Amino acid sequence: MTQFRIATRSYIDAQTNKRPGETKLGEMVQCAENEDWEEDLKNNDAGFVLLGIPEDIGVRANYGVGGAHTLWEPALKAILNVQHTEKLPGNNLFVLGAFDFGELMRLSEDKDVSQLRMMVQQIDEAVAPVIRKIVSAGKIPVVIGGGHNNSFPILQGTSMAMGKPVNCINMDAHSDYRQMEGRHSGNGFRYAKKNGYLDKYAVLCLHENYNAQDIVDEFEADDDLYHSFYEDMFVDNKLKFWQTIDKAIHHTANAATGLELDMDCIEYALSSAVSPCGIRAEEARRYIFACAGHCNAYLHITEGAVKLRNDREDTGTAKLVAYLVTDFLKYCTTPAKAGY
Repeated sequence: MTQFRIATRSYIDAQTNKRPGETKLGEMVQCAENEDWEEDLKNNDAGFVLLGIPEDIGVRANYGVGGAHTLWEPALKAILNVQHTEKLPGNNLFVLGAFDFGELMRLSEDKDVSQLRMMVQQIDEAVAPVIRKIVSAGKIPVVIGGGHNNSFPILQGTSMAMGKPVNCINMDAHSDYRQMEGRHSGNGFRYAKKNGYLDKYAVLCLHENYNAQDIVDEFEADDDLYHSFYEDMFVDNKLKFWQTIDKAIHHTANAATGLELDMDCIEYALSSAVSPCGIRAEEARRYIFACAGHCNAYLHITEGAVKLRNDREDTGTAKLVAYLVTDFLKYCTTPAKAGY
């Protein structure tokens, strides 16, 4: 039921708008030459591997607005049409492709929440082995979702490849640490923690109105968990934006760390939980810039959409994702100074 669609050279070329006198990223990226992508992955010198998880089953299993499956292809096209430069060399990126959950998505259309949560487990089982193979090959996965349910199999695959738990920094309006009530986009980090794949977790810019008190209490009582609130930085000015990032970096500095960004934390960005309040796109980029050099396990951009199931549309989401991904590619090997 689940297949992986390889991004072939002909497919990448078709998505790349070539122009005389310029070199686009898509003209320089590496890709699989045939279906045996594992050998091609091992035998190339790219440091990063780009892949998509186009699905919204996990979002709907968490009572969210579907549409996260629409982001991958527009975001890929936007990334491929960025300029190849000395600072952003395309040959350091291997474009692997995307999971094909088309049949599973079709079957999910008439399912209730409990059935959707069972389907999310099938997504977990497909995603984790691919992530494990990428990390085992010495590469850094750069993942475009899809729902935030995919944090679990990404952490699982990364941890299994490294043979130990990993840490994570997440910028998100929600903790995604809900109870283990069946898999969905709101509890990926809880499942990862309980299964021993996640050690220390830092989540930044939580919204006070949308995080239950019992979860907040748990974060405050558990030394493995760090959190900050959007209101602390942008409403009552208790904390500077860079300070909370520095604290998260310090909190996770003892082990390999993954970097996550949920698009619902960005003001008016089209996502499964669009909000009129949130960080600006500039601050999202500063977050990626500041954390990239300390978070070399993986990057996961999640919950964004170019079209939601309620018919809201914004094609600009794809270009914003291209900025975030390329910022990570530029700065992942260059740690930012504290108090940037």
